[in-house]
Amino acid sequence: MDWADFGVDLHLDLDASGGRRAGLERALRDAIRDGRLPPSTRLPATRALAAELGLSRGTVSAAYDQLVAEGWLVARIGAGTEVSPLRRAAPAAVPPPPGPAPFRYDLRPGSPDVGLFPVTAWLRAVRRALAVAPAEAYGYGDPRGRPELRDALAGYLGRARGVLADPERIVVTTGYVQALVLLTTVLRDAGTPAVAMEDPGLAFHREVVRRHGGTVLPLPVDERGARTDLLGTGRLARVGAAVVTPAHQYPTGVTLHPSRRHVLTDWARTGGGLVVEDDYDGEFRYDRQPVGAVQGTAPEQVAYVGTAAKTLGPALRLAWLVLPARLVDPVVDAKHHLDLHTETIGQLALADLIDTHGYDRQVRTVRRRYRQRRDLLLARLGGRSALDGISAGLHATVQLPADGPDEPEVLATAAAHGLGLSGLAAHHHQVAGQPPGLVIGYARPPAHAYPAALDLLARVLPGPRA
Repeated sequence: MDWADFGVDLHLDLDASGGRRAGLERALRDAIRDGRLPPSTRLPATRALAAELGLSRGTVSAAYDQLVAEGWLVARIGAGTEVSPLRRAAPAAVPPPPGPAPFRYDLRPGSPDVGLFPVTAWLRAVRRALAVAPAEAYGYGDPRGRPELRDALAGYLGRARGVLADPERIVVTTGYVQALVLLTTVLRDAGTPAVAMEDPGLAFHREVVRRHGGTVLPLPVDERGARTDLLGTGRLARVGAAVVTPAHQYPTGVTLHPSRRHVLTDWARTGGGLVVEDDYDGEFRYDRQPVGAVQGTAPEQVAYVGTAAKTLGPALRLAWLVLPARLVDPVVDAKHHLDLHTETIGQLALADLIDTHGYDRQVRTVRRRYRQRRDLLLARLGGRSALDGISAGLHATVQLPADGPDEPEVLATAAAHGLGLSGLAAHHHQVAGQPPGLVIGYARPPAHAYPAALDLLARVLPGPRA
């Protein structure tokens, strides 16, 4: 057919892999979208186009009808079928998201070795859980989370972390960040948006609180952990909550001193404040039994937050809040209006993994692996760079010599050699004037790459070679 008779020069390339009608629809949409069929162009009659393309007239009629229904074409009695006169703006080009950093070796903190995810055990847990799951489990769920997981968590947290966890006070969240968002939202709505957060601490978490209506105030950290003695005084006199990492402070690596634990809970009891206990790596203590959670001593003053991100993997997006009674309803309401509920299949599988003690086995396995990595890091650095903090967790802090290259220079040198590192200064609320240092995440690299990553670290660190 000579499309020039209709005012255009057009070739239609039909891909009939999904059906002839669908192929014609797709070809016509593409021609209209890219301007080969301009607005108001009259199309051939269905009989003529069918003969030209070797299709049935009914196929062409159905394609025209579908495109009319979608607004691509306009059919007028006595005037045939035309391209819609409305011009369709091409979608704005969106730049691709930034790709992963081009590091050969990545020693930045914040991630476990995802290669340690227990694939076989997880598959078994999923099969067992789905085999007995009731039909209603596949519908919309309780904002608090599946009862199977809340029951399993109550038992596990009680024996492993010393948490007093009633299943009715547990809310399953889509990761730690969502837990922080929910608590910030409830505090904001209650008129107590000021939140004390450890200094140094994770800058991303501070930004999460700010973006959801909270006001962030620095809570200094020293060798005994967070300065809880400052709560209720000065600028911290009117904070509604304090977010702390008592078992293993991030990033300094210290444990909150017992006396400061008492001061923290006393502050919350007497002033009505809320302690948000971030127990992100509480299971990973290497030199002794892990220190129990603060929540066990003050369950009505502490909102305990735990996560499977470090023990299993961040991809699961599973975390949990254990709440004081007064916060259960407002947090559940906030969760309901945020995303209804956390996905169900992962909850059921995790509940099975905990009940069959597969989760305990996983914790023991990764604890042993990460302890070996920390020991290897310490040995590889020799005596020239001491690791700050206790023997625990998935990261270590190294102070840089004051008379050597500054922190940005060391980070740039490492990056130039293909090594990803994180600076300590950026973790402070005010970066300027902070002592230089590095926060080394020794869990992230796969096992086969870890020794080479440490060799490269030893080369880029200032000071005499080991």
